[in-house]
Amino acid sequence: MPTPATEDYLKAIYKLQENAEAASTNAIADRMGVSAASVTNMMKRLSETGLVEHRPYQAIRLTDAGRKIALEIIRHHRLLEVYMAEALGFTWDQVDAEAERLEHVISEEFEDKIDAMLGYPTTDPHGSPIPAKDGSIARANHDRLSDMEPGRTVVIRRVTDTDPALLRYLGKLGLRPDSVVGVLNKEPFEGPMLLRVGGEEHHVGHQVASSVLVECVAAGQKENDRRAES
Repeated sequence: MPTPATEDYLKAIYKLQENAEAASTNAIADRMGVSAASVTNMMKRLSETGLVEHRPYQAIRLTDAGRKIALEIIRHHRLLEVYMAEALGFTWDQVDAEAERLEHVISEEFEDKIDAMLGYPTTDPHGSPIPAKDGSIARANHDRLSDMEPGRTVVIRRVTDTDPALLRYLGKLGLRPDSVVGVLNKEPFEGPMLLRVGGEEHHVGHQVASSVLVECVAAGQKENDRRAES
């Protein structure tokens, strides 16, 4: 049975790959807040147990067995986030840290019960997909809000969930999953964007806009979305 530390490492590798980042020793160390030497030692153990593929000077990859464990712990984490937000009244900037504490200890029976009670949700409060019971996970190629040009109307699908202060700021602006956003202006050289959200206009910096993943609205839907915003 994998230890909590093993699960944390496998989850970190999966999330790096999910974001199209190379799972190098340094990248894993930065994500987890540990030393590169600690990562190297753990990768050696995980490679010996068949959970990762680790070759010198190459990105670390999960094996099928490692990916299965990573997705199971991510399923626990994201279901717990939904449960805490919907049933316990936690705000969306609080749930990640709380889920980190509980994800390793809940039973499969508890997981199944909260899944059913919540109506089998497919995404967490930040829009991240919840892996299914069979280990499958929905894939979607969303664009970054920072890449959108003026005149675009988009729907927010997912936001970065690792920084509570950023989540509070996004929530204050109304930049949450399923919100409709109009891109009014965009300054060059990674300058700020002017957005219309819920009938209000906000200037948002490039770094903040990069943390928001969106889906473009079809031309025929724009008028309905404009009315919904006003």
